[in-house]
Amino acid sequence: MTLSPIRKVYQGIADRRQMFRMFDRHAQRPNRSENDDSVLYCGEWFEIGQADHDHMLEILPPLWIKAEMFALREFLAGSITGVFFALRIDGQPRYFHGYCDLSDKGSPDRMRAAIIEREARPAEAMTREERLEHIWSSTHDDYRGYAGDRWAEHLRGERTVLLYGGEHGTVLKPLDQLTDAEIAAKLPVHLRYVPDAIAA
Repeated sequence: MTLSPIRKVYQGIADRRQMFRMFDRHAQRPNRSENDDSVLYCGEWFEIGQADHDHMLEILPPLWIKAEMFALREFLAGSITGVFFALRIDGQPRYFHGYCDLSDKGSPDRMRAAIIEREARPAEAMTREERLEHIWSSTHDDYRGYAGDRWAEHLRGERTVLLYGGEHGTVLKPLDQLTDAEIAAKLPVHLRYVPDAIAA
């Protein structure tokens, strides 16, 4: 599975339940305890509310605080940890969480710049990748997973989602292989017909 370096993984503002759920979006991955899967997390970001941003600041003393951002003291995998951002975009205060690799000192600043650049685009425009990431983030764990031993070898470890296949019943399909119609069916109504954004 190849993921882009910095990517928005949820459209809209995540509530507290969704925020905690997305902290480990890849909990079901195979061989979780055996592999260093930090590449799955590094670069993921999403928007949260001010109350949740402030709540996370108060839970534990942060590892560090800089203007507009702070890092969690506990690491998710290797040198990957959560960084929270309080940014002013188009004159409005907004709040975000992202996973940064702190072994790379420029990682939080690149994340900040990528968030500002993405959020300066029209909110309604989404890339195909953003649509797929939103589907993955918002699908219940019972209806998503990873291709296992029953799949062709080249597909093993790929993310899968359960789809309603009409007269064929439900089918499990690799996330990256969803058609435009299947993507539209899996998205919430308010995101189904937004225009395509040109991938950066």
